[in-house]
This record gives sequence, C-alpha cells and structure tokens, in this order.
Amino acid sequence: MKEKNTGTATALTNKQVGVSIGIIAVVFFVIGFISWVNSILIPFFKIACELTAFESYFVTFAFYISYLLVSVPASYLLKRTGFKRGMAIGFGIMAIGAFLFIPAAAVRTYGVFLTGLFALGVGLSVLQTAANPYITILGPMDRAAQRISILGVCNKGAGILAPLIFAAVILRKTDNELFSRIPFMQPGRREEVLDELIQRVMVPYFVVGVVLLLLGLLILRSPLPEINTEKEDPELSRANADKKNIFAFPYLVLGAVAIFLHVGTQVISIDTIIGYATSMHMPLLEARFFPSYTLFATICGYLLGVIVIPRFISQKQALKTCTLLGTLFSLLILFVKGRSTFLGHTIDASIWFVALLGLANSLIWAGIWPLAINGLGRFTKLGASLMIMGLCGNGILPLVYGHMADLYGTREAYWVLVPCYCYLVFYAFYGHGIKKWS
Repeated sequence: MKEKNTGTATALTNKQVGVSIGIIAVVFFVIGFISWVNSILIPFFKIACELTAFESYFVTFAFYISYLLVSVPASYLLKRTGFKRGMAIGFGIMAIGAFLFIPAAAVRTYGVFLTGLFALGVGLSVLQTAANPYITILGPMDRAAQRISILGVCNKGAGILAPLIFAAVILRKTDNELFSRIPFMQPGRREEVLDELIQRVMVPYFVVGVVLLLLGLLILRSPLPEINTEKEDPELSRANADKKNIFAFPYLVLGAVAIFLHVGTQVISIDTIIGYATSMHMPLLEARFFPSYTLFATICGYLLGVIVIPRFISQKQALKTCTLLGTLFSLLILFVKGRSTFLGHTIDASIWFVALLGLANSLIWAGIWPLAINGLGRFTKLGASLMIMGLCGNGILPLVYGHMADLYGTREAYWVLVPCYCYLVFYAFYGHGIKKWS
C-alpha cells in the first residue's frame, strides 16, 4: 500500500500521532543505549588499550564528531528519502559500526574501535536529524517539550540500562584485582591479559549490530507517516519570503551553539563521573553505577516536564530554571568538599552534584529545540541539521575536560562547565528571541 504524504503534521489523526510517538520512542531508546554505553567504554578502553585520560575521551570525540561532518549531508538525504527511509538508513550505518568492533577487538587496535564508533555516530546523526524535527512538528508547538520529554525518558532509561548491562557482560567479579596487577605484569603476560580483556566486547557488539539491522527493516515496514516540511502555509511563506538561507534566523544559529554546549555538558556529567569516582580511589566495579544516578536524575526531570509543561509552566520557563540550576550545580562541584555516605557509597560529596546535573540538563534540550526551529518552514530539515551539528559538542567538550583533568585534576576540570551554562542562561533568557542580527 502506498504511503500517504500527509503534507503537514496537522493533517495527522490522533491515532497516527500516537503510533508515531511510539515508533520514535523506540528510536530514542536505541539512540540512548548506543550513546550512553560510552560511559563504561571510556574507562574500559583506558585499561585495555593502555590510554591516558585525554586519549580515552577520543571515544566520545570519534562518536560525536560525525555529527559535525554528516548532519548537513543527512538533511539532503532526508530531502530525497523522507524521514522514514532516512531513519532506516541510519540504523543500517550504525550496524556497520557495531560490526567493526569485532576486527578491532581481534587485533586490539584503538584506531579501529574509533572507526567503528565514528560509523555508529554517522548512523545516529542521520537518525537524530530525522527524529528530532519530526517529533517537534508532530503536534502543537507549545507541547513540543512535553513530547520530547516523553522520548527523553526512553533515551535516558536506555542510558541507565546500557552501562549496567554492558558492564555485567564484559566485567568479572575478580577484575578489580586483575586491574591492579596489570601494570606490574611481564610484557608478554600483560599483552595476553589485555587481549583477552578487549575481546570481551566482540559478542555484545555482534548482537547490537544484528539488532540494529532488524530495527532498520522494522522502521521501513512501520506505519510511520511522512510529514512534508517543504510546503509552507501562506502566512509562514510570506514571513520567510526574504530568507535566503538558515543563517537568516539568528535564534536558530544561537540555538545550535546552545545545543553544542548543552550536549557537551550533558556528556561530561555522565561519561566523566566514573573517572571522577575512581580518581578518589573507588573501584571501577562500584563506580560503574554512577552514570545511572545521573541518568535517573535526568529521567526525574523529564517526568516532571511531562506533568507540568505546559499546564503549570511554559517550556521557556522550564528552560530558564534548568540552565540556572546547571550553573549552580557546576559551582557546587568545584567548591563543596568533604566525604559523605549516600546510597551505600562513601565518597566526596561533590560527586552527587555531578549526578544532579542530570536533573538540570533534563529539559534544556526539550526547551531549546522548539524555540530554535519554530517558524523555519521550508528550512526545517536544513535547520535541524545545523542543530544536530551542535551534537559534536558531545565529542569536543569531554576532550577539553580530559585535557584539563590531566593538567589540573579531575575536580578542577569541571570548570569547563561554568561558561557553558552561562551561555545557556543567555539563550534561555534572551538569545532565543533574537530575530535579526542587527
């Protein structure tokens, strides 16, 4: 049966909207699972491939720099294929990246792992370029943050499961002792142990690759309707008549910068928390739980957003609150000191403010997207690609953190968060309203 081109999101029935949200929720779950497993890959590769802190954060750099390189081509791909086929292609590319982990593990070569991570990021950039504008324009714009929050629960729920499942598969109860002995082993024995260690990722990533292929096929056969963003309504067409390109929308460009800084701070809060815990002499097998605490705080924020937006507060007010909270928690990480016991962990109290950044970050993405792509009309897909390019912040800012951690220490490196949140406060209060450059 030929798929009907609905023309606009308003042409969809409530049933179509509900089914579409369900399908995109699965997509966001997969995006979360693949993305947040990096939090356990970073310390694992650091040990198995004998890396510095700076080198280990190339995991996130390789994964997310693809967003900078691929997002604009992805927008043109979506113009030719539509949202649905574009998402299926994204899953296929991700499967290739997952399968690359098998030869990488066979020869224990970090560069091949990074190539696989880059391919995973390429597929995800296609998925994100399609899924984020799709869910934003799928219903009323004043409820976009609510819809994104629902999907955020799926994304971060997968993020909680990913490091725990992956750690359960690749780590053993005796690994703490093994890790402590590796630096003192004879070279030949050390190579043998490290080879065995790294080969533990082969089976999990083979399974992931197969699942990604199946999901791509399921998306192709799903009832997901197309939304034509190329056709503008007459009023919007008149408003955008003098617009030649996406750079004529200052609030979009400033929003892309905000996305760059937001996702970078989000990844720092999740992917560095294990390293921060182990730097305070906590064993890796205990520290592996901390990314889940950050993601749990994020889910709490999403659920709060689903309840209160827009009934009690607007998505704009939620964005302002979260950016201010992010600034506050960043400063508390730097200045609060003293050991505390909470949830069975005895560690410096500052680490719980790293986890609380999950709450602060929860509604920032959902607040920025509707403000940044509102009124773009025929520029929506290309505007979305500019926003997705901002996701390279996921790869760049953790590298900055890693370099600062090597130079100054893991706590002091969190200074990188402060100017980021200050800009996000600017966008939330003022930048989103700038319609002209002069």
